[in-house]
Amino acid sequence: MKVLVAVKRVVDYNVKIRVKADKTGVETANVKMSMNPFDEIAVEEAVRLKEAGTATEVIAVSMGPQQCQETIRTALAMGADRGILVKSDDELQPLAVAKLFKALVEKETPDLVLLGKQAIDDDSNQTGQMLAGLLGWPQATFLSKVAIGDGVATMTREIDGGLETIEVKMPCVGTVDLRLNTPRYASLPNIMKAKKKPIETIEVGSLGVDVAPRLKTLKVEEPPERQAGVMVPDVPTLVDKLRNEAKVI
Repeated sequence: MKVLVAVKRVVDYNVKIRVKADKTGVETANVKMSMNPFDEIAVEEAVRLKEAGTATEVIAVSMGPQQCQETIRTALAMGADRGILVKSDDELQPLAVAKLFKALVEKETPDLVLLGKQAIDDDSNQTGQMLAGLLGWPQATFLSKVAIGDGVATMTREIDGGLETIEVKMPCVGTVDLRLNTPRYASLPNIMKAKKKPIETIEVGSLGVDVAPRLKTLKVEEPPERQAGVMVPDVPTLVDKLRNEAKVI
């Protein structure tokens, strides 16, 4: 069984986000970048499937500038077998990424595609669902447990009311949630081995996919500073402020 895993390069979750001076986006120059945390979980699950003898090959895929190779190398150090970089210096929105993934799926013919449920930079939570729609494949989102059987996958999903367990036919698409697993730290020997693993670079134009953006960012602004609290002498004053100033009751 072949597993295709998406890995996105994003601003590290420990970095304080700063808005650009021209308010066109967030500052990424000289900022630490890393793999999207949800994608780390997807890579870990794919590697565990391989270690259990269920999967035979794990392929890490990233889309973006040349620096995305670093993110792929991290996935290779975690245990992925090879990587694919779809090189593009332009912004790739969720629909464009889903279309590019569809082209790669048709080329690689995997049995399972795993993605993080969302990326922490745009929080779109769209790519996995769009990819399943374009492929006409079954999908299972927000996964907290994955079990692969004979031609079927039993997936446990996190939903508002608790947990839902479903069975989907393979090939299928899955998006993973936080509680699926805890990603491993790559050991130094595995980091050295990852340098020798192959990464195929594909120019975005060679896939014949329309990646023109459908959305336009008008302006990005910092959230307003939180106002300091005030002390009130008694409950009637509190109720008055809630009713007449905050207008929440």
